[in-house]
Amino acid sequence: MSGISDTIIQSIKATEVVVPAKPGSLNSEMVLDKDTEFAKKFMTGESWTEFANQPKWIIEITLNNGLTGIGETYRSANKALIEEAMKAFAGKDVLKLNWKKLPLTDQRIYEGFETAVLDLVGKILQVPVHQVLGGAYRTMVDCMGWTGRRTPEDAAQRAFEAMQKGHKVFKFKCSDEDPVRLWTEAIKQKCGDGIKIILDPNQRWTDVATTMKLMEGVDSDIMLGLEDPILHANVEGFKYLKEHLGVPMIRHISLPYTQDIRDIITFVRADAVDDYNFNGTAFNSILLAEIANLEGKSCWRGSEVDLGISETMGLHIAAASINCTIPSDIFGELVRVDDLLVNGIVFENGAAKVPQGDGLGVELDREALKQFATGNELVNGE
Repeated sequence: MSGISDTIIQSIKATEVVVPAKPGSLNSEMVLDKDTEFAKKFMTGESWTEFANQPKWIIEITLNNGLTGIGETYRSANKALIEEAMKAFAGKDVLKLNWKKLPLTDQRIYEGFETAVLDLVGKILQVPVHQVLGGAYRTMVDCMGWTGRRTPEDAAQRAFEAMQKGHKVFKFKCSDEDPVRLWTEAIKQKCGDGIKIILDPNQRWTDVATTMKLMEGVDSDIMLGLEDPILHANVEGFKYLKEHLGVPMIRHISLPYTQDIRDIITFVRADAVDDYNFNGTAFNSILLAEIANLEGKSCWRGSEVDLGISETMGLHIAAASINCTIPSDIFGELVRVDDLLVNGIVFENGAAKVPQGDGLGVELDREALKQFATGNELVNGE
């Protein structure tokens, strides 16, 4: 290994990008989403379908030895907080940082810097990031298909296309305006038993009574699970649905949305759900997975429909999480027009290969970075 001074951070660069969604990859054209409060809560702009137009920041941290680590923030990250973070990391030795508690707190940007740091650590140690996280339980990560709100015909077609690619699970976003029974009937007719469905209202069904009504007539055999139908605070409501609905209940704990990692404790004590969806920083996500595993529950790696760097980090986290056996939310290539990687994530029969190269094992596509850059850039140390 090189001299210790070689592992000191020499410079940090943050480039703002906007990578739009592919035409037709979100809602059906005739299904409009005007819930501005929902959009505000999930930082998606004026409406949910504008989320892909919200900026992200690509982080590049370069050491004295010339190695560069890359990371990606969540959408709508705060520019001023990124500047503060850059100052906090300047001149630090990446091998002397506490990798479980880096010197910043904002969850929208934390993972971007964490990814860049762990990418560097992996390159220095000449191991993949999942080895830095403790080691891999798997080399392939099953991934689900995904889309927004659809007409029943579109829903069936999207699920069929995912099934043809080898995906075993397809996930739909939905509100209380969507005919989910008609969705599942159309999917069953077109796909048979070839694919399972997850419905994710993002708490938009609000309460137990509404959920029970909307799920009337839905074929439970096609359902892998119902994720976050009601408000998170209603733990007893989750437990009631788990015991009476006949469909597995799933709780999404998303740390970037300022949810608390301790939320899982309440759900464990109440035995309120069947499985979990986790996303957030690497070590916290693995900790959540360990807790769920002790409870005897499985999980998957969640996302915010991200670009390639963040999704690659998600693969390493999923590989290092003992019970991450449900297909994960790694499907940005289905939605975004570019992933900003030279060679994107490799999928085989609905599963993604976990990169085995040093660090993240992927390379930033600098031509694509230029193409989608907004012109907003931050530099520290050059």
